[in-house]
Amino acid sequence: MRFPKNNRSLSGARRRCAGFTLAEVLAALVFMAIVIPVAVEGLRLASQVGQVTHRKAIALRLAENILNELIVSGQWQKTPQQGTIEEGPLEFFWRVRAETWIDGVLQLVSVQVLFTVQGQEYDVQLSTLADNSIPVETATSTSSSTSTSGQTR
Repeated sequence: MRFPKNNRSLSGARRRCAGFTLAEVLAALVFMAIVIPVAVEGLRLASQVGQVTHRKAIALRLAENILNELIVSGQWQKTPQQGTIEEGPLEFFWRVRAETWIDGVLQLVSVQVLFTVQGQEYDVQLSTLADNSIPVETATSTSSSTSTSGQTR
């Protein structure tokens, strides 16, 4: 024999299926309180790494340009040199250092480019060997004759 279902118990069952308990809501809030700060920190770090990588690429290009210009013009012998370069809204500080390498005939010429990302300072250093026996006048006259012959007026 079947008994008719009570309307009161049926509405209670529907009510229980329609929402969350207080414990479930609190558990979800605790979970979100843990996950959201970790996710935000991950996004911040990813953004910082992207900016550092982008600026390191620019700093490396600038260091290469400075080093090439100093070697070709012979100005590397007049160290220490330093300066600031603006690349769009970004500012890079650079300095050149020359040190004797092994037997004294060659010099280790290094360019260091410094930059700041989100309050932290980073740097890129690029070095090459230069012949110390070539006088500055010879290097300058050679480079200036090469550069003027390449210009058209």
